[in-house]
Amino acid sequence: MNPADAPLHAPLHAQVHTQVHTRIATLADLDAVAPLFDAYRQFYEQPADLALARHFIGSLLQTRQSVMLVASDNQQTLLGFCQLYPSFCSLEAAPIYTLYDLFVMAQARRRGAGKVLLQAAQRHAAENGRVRMDLTTARSNRAAQSLYASLGWVRDDVFHAYSLRVQPTGGTGPGALPDAAFVQDQTGL
Repeated sequence: MNPADAPLHAPLHAQVHTQVHTRIATLADLDAVAPLFDAYRQFYEQPADLALARHFIGSLLQTRQSVMLVASDNQQTLLGFCQLYPSFCSLEAAPIYTLYDLFVMAQARRRGAGKVLLQAAQRHAAENGRVRMDLTTARSNRAAQSLYASLGWVRDDVFHAYSLRVQPTGGTGPGALPDAAFVQDQTGL
């Protein structure tokens, strides 16, 4: 079966009969998503900073600069998320998504939540005219690499990825995030 044709939810653990449900996150999810995003950053060895996580995710949700899909169980407890950033492929002359963040809480791993999130991301991308999704992952994250391969993702062996740290000199351009006061004023949060 093509992952895009899979149901919107799948069993979390067959013996428990819990389902994993996905949906697009809204600003109303901020208090539940921020701790997950903070845990995701810690997984990649960043210091815990819930205020930073809350501001960053709140800004993205407010400005709709990304699409965040969340996975929950039958009790609506969030299990994980993936975040898609709109971009373009110049060679294909078409829109794509960069799947930059995928995180599932430790207690929900290896039970289908990551797979369901990736399938939901693929459906969302197709429904929104994206021709491709790209992602990178740590070379040491073998479990994620196995999951990606099982869903048809192909590892790029042609191109090397590079990164360049830039020292911001402003913050008012089209990609700039609003400050925390703006997010609070606009949302009441």
